[in-house]
Amino acid sequence: MFAFVGKFLQSFQLLPRVHAQDDEELVDPQQVLREKCALVPKVESLFSKYQECNDRVNSRTKTTENCQEELFDYLHELDHCVSHTLFSKLK
Repeated sequence: MFAFVGKFLQSFQLLPRVHAQDDEELVDPQQVLREKCALVPKVESLFSKYQECNDRVNSRTKTTENCQEELFDYLHELDHCVSHTLFSKLK
């Protein structure tokens, strides 16, 4: 239903349409910042801990261990780093 309403409103030009120029490639600023933040030493160490856990779990056949905590710690720190500058880059 919401998709229908959006198309309906666009047909009456109530919502602006944004088009990229043909020669311009759109770049996601969040992805760029995530790549930069992945090089921060604290984030790198958390990713290393996650990789070690993942390798350990994959080497075993019967284990109840998962790497959820390590993954959440890594993503939390990565997102924290990105959030410092992301919103200044959005229009």
